[in-house]
Amino acid sequence: MFDFLSEKFSSVFSRLTGKSHLTEQNIQETLDKVRQALLEADVPLHVVDTFIAETSKEVVGQKVLKSVKPGEQFIKIIHERLTSFLGGASSVPFSFQIPSVVMVLGLQGSGKTTTISKLAYFVAQQAKARGKSRNILMASVDYYRPAAIDQLEILAKSVGSSFYRSSKTSPLEAVRDIYAYFKQENFELLFLDTAGRLHIDSSMLQELREIDSFLKPKSKILVLDAMTGQESLAVAQAFDQAVGFHGAILTKMDSGARGGAAFAFKYALKKPILFVGSGEKPADLEQFYPDRMANRILGMGDILTLVEKAQNSIKQSEQDAAYEAIAKGRFSLQDFADQMEMVTKIGSLSQIAKYMPGMNSGAISAQMLEKGERELVRFKAIISSMTPKERKNPQLLDGSRKIRIAKGAGFTVTDVNTLLTRFEESQQYVKLFKKFGRFNKLFK
Repeated sequence: MFDFLSEKFSSVFSRLTGKSHLTEQNIQETLDKVRQALLEADVPLHVVDTFIAETSKEVVGQKVLKSVKPGEQFIKIIHERLTSFLGGASSVPFSFQIPSVVMVLGLQGSGKTTTISKLAYFVAQQAKARGKSRNILMASVDYYRPAAIDQLEILAKSVGSSFYRSSKTSPLEAVRDIYAYFKQENFELLFLDTAGRLHIDSSMLQELREIDSFLKPKSKILVLDAMTGQESLAVAQAFDQAVGFHGAILTKMDSGARGGAAFAFKYALKKPILFVGSGEKPADLEQFYPDRMANRILGMGDILTLVEKAQNSIKQSEQDAAYEAIAKGRFSLQDFADQMEMVTKIGSLSQIAKYMPGMNSGAISAQMLEKGERELVRFKAIISSMTPKERKNPQLLDGSRKIRIAKGAGFTVTDVNTLLTRFEESQQYVKLFKKFGRFNKLFK
C-alpha cells in the first residue's frame, strides 16, 4: 500500500534529515523530485501542481530557510501537506450509526461484495472489543452478475452475519422486501449490495437513484478499485453526481496500485476515504487515517495501526500468556512457537514491515524478509516435531534427539541448531525485559 510513493519519497528525503543548511535551489530540486514521484504514482497533473504550489509557498517562504533544523522542518511541512491532501488530521475513528441502513455502491469487479463482508466483520469486531454484539443483516439486489447473491450469502455465513434473500425479481421490489424484513426482525445494521456494471450506464444509475429515494440510507459508501488509477476518480465523480455518497473504500491496495487515486481522492471529490482493503480475508480491511498514511509514505512507520491489528488478531488470553512468560523470565520453545504464531496472525513479515519506521531505507531487503518468512515456517515445523517435554526443556536436545527432530520435520540438524541459536537470542531479550520490568504495554 503506497509502497511506490514511500520508496520514492524515502530516497528523496533521506539526504535532508539532519541538514543544517538548505538553499532555495536544493529545495526546488527536491520539490521537482517530489513532483516527478507523484506523477509516476498516477496522481492527476492538476492535483500534483496544486500540491507542489501549496508546499512551495510554505517551504520557500520563511519557514524552512530560517529554521534551526531546516531539513527536519522541510519534511514536517511535506508531512502536513500530505496529511491535508489525504484527508486532514483526524483522530476520530469512523463508525456506523446504530440502527442504520448502509447502501454500498460500485462497479462490477471492484470488490464490492467481498468488501461488504469485511465491513460486517469490522463492525462485529468493534462491538466485541467493547463487550457488545451487533445484529447485522446482509442482502443483495445485484441481479445482473451471476451468482452475486449466492456469493454474499456464503460470505455472510463466514463472518457470522445474517443473510436475507428476497423472492422478488425486481430490484426495487426486492429492496422494499429486504427493508421490511430488516425492520421486522429488529436488525441494527443492514448492508445492502447494489447492482454494478462493468462501466457506468444510465440504467444502473437510475436504479440506484430509485433505491436511494426509498431507503434514504444513513450511509452510502462507494467501493473503488485502486488498480484503475485515475479512472477511479472519474467513476467516483459519476456516482457522486448521480446518486451521491458519503465516503469511499479503496480495494486491492495490496496489488500493483501506485496510490495515485488515494492521494488525489479527497482533493478531487471533497469526500473522505473511510477504509482501504487488501487481501481476501475478512480482517483485510483497515480504517484510513490520513496522518498515519502520511507517516508511512515518508518512512516514519505506523505503529498505531500495527498495534490495532495485533489487538484485533490476537486473543487477549494469548497476549496475557506472552506477557506472563516474559515477565517471569521463563521462555520455553513452546512460548517461542506461540510468539511466531502470533506474528503470523498479524500478517506476513513483509506486511508487518510496512508499518515499521525506516523500512523503506533499504536496511532490510525484500530478500531478507522472504528469508525470514521461510525461517518462520521451518522453525514452526521443527518445534512441532519435538515432544512437549523437549519444548519445555531445550537442554534435553542432544545429538540423537536433534537427528530425530530434523527427520520428523523434514529438515537438517543444521536447521535445528539455527532454531536453537535464535531461541537463545530471544531468551537474552526476555532477561532484559524482566530486568527493566513493566513491559505489559507491549501486549495490552
